[in-house]
Amino acid sequence: MDLLDDRKRQVVTAGEVRAVVCDRPSVAGSVTQRACSFCGSRVVLYPIADALHLVHGPVGCAAYTWDIRGAQSSGPQLHRLSFNTDVREEEVIFGGEKKLARALRELVVIHKPKGAFVYATCLTGVIGDDVDAVCRMATAELGIPIIPVQSEGFKGTKKDGYSAACRALDQLIGTGPTEGIGPYSVNILGDFNIAGEIWTIKGYLERMGVEVVATLTGDGRVDTIRRAHGVKLNIVQCAGSMTSVAKLMKEKYGIPYVQVSFFGLEDCADALYQIAKHFGDPEMMRRTKEIVRTETEAVLPELARIRKDLEGKKAALYVGGAFKAFSLVKALRQIGMQVAMAGTQTGGPADYEHLKELCDADTILADDSNPLEMASWLALRDVDLFIGGVKERPVAFKLGIGFCDHNHERKIGLAGFEGCAAFAREVHATVTSPVWSLVPRRAGRGLA
Repeated sequence: MDLLDDRKRQVVTAGEVRAVVCDRPSVAGSVTQRACSFCGSRVVLYPIADALHLVHGPVGCAAYTWDIRGAQSSGPQLHRLSFNTDVREEEVIFGGEKKLARALRELVVIHKPKGAFVYATCLTGVIGDDVDAVCRMATAELGIPIIPVQSEGFKGTKKDGYSAACRALDQLIGTGPTEGIGPYSVNILGDFNIAGEIWTIKGYLERMGVEVVATLTGDGRVDTIRRAHGVKLNIVQCAGSMTSVAKLMKEKYGIPYVQVSFFGLEDCADALYQIAKHFGDPEMMRRTKEIVRTETEAVLPELARIRKDLEGKKAALYVGGAFKAFSLVKALRQIGMQVAMAGTQTGGPADYEHLKELCDADTILADDSNPLEMASWLALRDVDLFIGGVKERPVAFKLGIGFCDHNHERKIGLAGFEGCAAFAREVHATVTSPVWSLVPRRAGRGLA
């Protein structure tokens, strides 16, 4: 494999003794699959459906909107509108603070949000706009929490954007009343309600007898997030994006947290058992066991049928957080597929060590990546399926490889027991499609 020298230590096979070097900036000029910090902050905050989301920067930054993504709301749809201050040459010279203040006044009057998030971008960071000061004055004037999100893209990667979003949420949490919150209460952190998945998870918890107070941030509401500090346990689904919020809440309010995954049969069952075990209620544990038993029995026959067609097929995956990679490796193994390559954008040293334990010895593990590298690995291992997000899709299709979206753009819910069956059906339909026999790669004519 031809790699830049600075990249060699970030790529290993699972059987190697040496560790994956990670948590470092992308190599300049590598056209990394990572996104900017502004992207990361919006991934976390935008699903708060009754808040105003205002991008302070050039209009191009506002192209990244939840209107084209899968986050669902059971009520308000304000998060689907992408507001932007449209900073131009005049603001670059004279500053954009007055324009930002004017935009906030107009938008709050028109849309009457419960709160607002103002995203600082590269350009407004460079010209030195004091977004914090504008937000403080607007909060006092307009009477709702208006929170700055310091997500200038040049400050770092998507992971740094997660941190900026968590700091913004910390300003909101703890500002609301906690009366009426019961002893078996939780917040769900790090699920963004892609295709309604948080409703599936809440359904399991309600059947167990667990009260869900706030969801951060899928189908989120400003007022429930403000009272999130009154719960007895935080459940962290996306460890990469929301663990820092859980740690802050543990330090400030003494709330413990568990890191779980609701993707795949094994991890979903383990997540429910962890929650029941934490509360220590025998009746809750009995209900949990019954849920796991009935839900597993409902999907196992279909998984067994699908496995017959997929046994021995090879998959590659490139995702944002490592916890998602863990679950995907297990879910693919459940339906008989081998993982030939696994990569993440935000995995840490411990994450890659665990990934090594889960994968076969010859599985390629990569921290950060770029299209050229991924294309070479997919061709080298002759994979049948690539799992990733919108930026990985073109790589798969150019090579004539089946693709499954496991990111925010998808419209199919993949969490929970029924989500495991939906994932298996999607993989089966993709891998067994007759179209792949017609592409040059499969027809013996080289790469497409």
